[in-house]
Amino acid sequence: MKYCIRCELLHHPCEQSQELLWPLNSHPLILANKRKIINDPVYGFITIRHDFILDIIDHSWFQRLRRIAQLGLSHLVYPGATHNRFQHAIGAMNLMQGAVDEIRHKGHAITDEEEQGLLAAVLLHDIGHGPFSHALEHTLVSDLQHEDISSIMMKKLNDEMNGSLSFAIKIFNNDYPKKFLHQLVSSQLDMDRLDYLARDSFFSGVVEGQVGSERILKMLDVVEDQLVVEEKGIYSIEKFIVARRFMYWQVYLHHAVLSAEFMLVNVLKRAKELASNGEKLFCSPALEFFLYHNVKKEDFLKDSIALEHYSNLDDFDIMGAMKVWQTCSDKVLSLLSRKLVNRELFKIEIQREPFSVHVVESRIESVATQLSISKEEAAHFVIHEKVDNRAYNQLSDSIRIKMKDGRVRDASGVSDHLNLAALNKKVEKWFLAWPK
Repeated sequence: MKYCIRCELLHHPCEQSQELLWPLNSHPLILANKRKIINDPVYGFITIRHDFILDIIDHSWFQRLRRIAQLGLSHLVYPGATHNRFQHAIGAMNLMQGAVDEIRHKGHAITDEEEQGLLAAVLLHDIGHGPFSHALEHTLVSDLQHEDISSIMMKKLNDEMNGSLSFAIKIFNNDYPKKFLHQLVSSQLDMDRLDYLARDSFFSGVVEGQVGSERILKMLDVVEDQLVVEEKGIYSIEKFIVARRFMYWQVYLHHAVLSAEFMLVNVLKRAKELASNGEKLFCSPALEFFLYHNVKKEDFLKDSIALEHYSNLDDFDIMGAMKVWQTCSDKVLSLLSRKLVNRELFKIEIQREPFSVHVVESRIESVATQLSISKEEAAHFVIHEKVDNRAYNQLSDSIRIKMKDGRVRDASGVSDHLNLAALNKKVEKWFLAWPK
């Protein structure tokens, strides 16, 4: 059996195409099929260029990201926002491929090893996210952020893959000599942010979050080992920063989203309290481990048990448990779970200053009376928290603009259309939420 170039079919030799036959295992078109093509709703067709990258994508830890919502409970406000962190990681990798191509085109050397390290680093930057994104960090795991878990999981994967992630880990941790490579993975203009703004805007339908990522990639350059944007791309950068501000207040920190996500935090806190008192709750083995053990960072470092359970924990564990907890004997846990499962979200008030102790206490007393429970129990139904947003942080890692005369300046000092310096200020808001 051979491949006929003229017929583009596999068949036995024929007189008409005898001179145009390739052995089946050597035809270049057949070999090219080893490249994986993914059809993405935001960018269209995405090509996986390297078998090594495909091995990472096929790993069960990466496949778990299909079961971790990118926007937590935002779909309760924006029904289309049901995309997941798997899609986001693939999208960020696609943008990274475009950035590498553009930087190479402008004469800057990026080796094949460095390219694969970049792609692996941006693929795995979210590997440590827990169920519903940030909820687990406030409840089931102590003194540990998802970035810490990502770093630990990357090291474990590197051992499993015989050191093939060494470049990626160095770039991810900013330990690699070429600093601009790390800036592509983690900075105020990294591929992570470019993708999540475009993707979250697309799926939520909030058009204010749309960014011109393709144009920004075309404007990328490197000066003295620093990632820069050409001066003619300044308006795209302005749009990018403003879009980020809009998305935070309209989607990520939307008042109803805040209500839902902190209700989830209180559900898990109550479940943890009951578990610590010896109550037997329905849950999956992975969730049971974190409910009934006080897991800290050192537990992830000293053995693999915590990491094994964590790699099996996803949104489905939490939602499945909450569906059952609706009918549990504890009134606080059952009522909180029922309200969240059925989208009976708490009413929320937002203001610039903290709410007074008197106001918070009066809300707790009112809820205790309303639900016929104690004040201690009612405290689980009143949420007083702070949120903040800074669209652009000039001090931590500024966006650099390469002027036509070769000088490099901060974006906030270049814009003549928008006062980016004003967006550099952190905006803090306090909210109080309670049952309607």
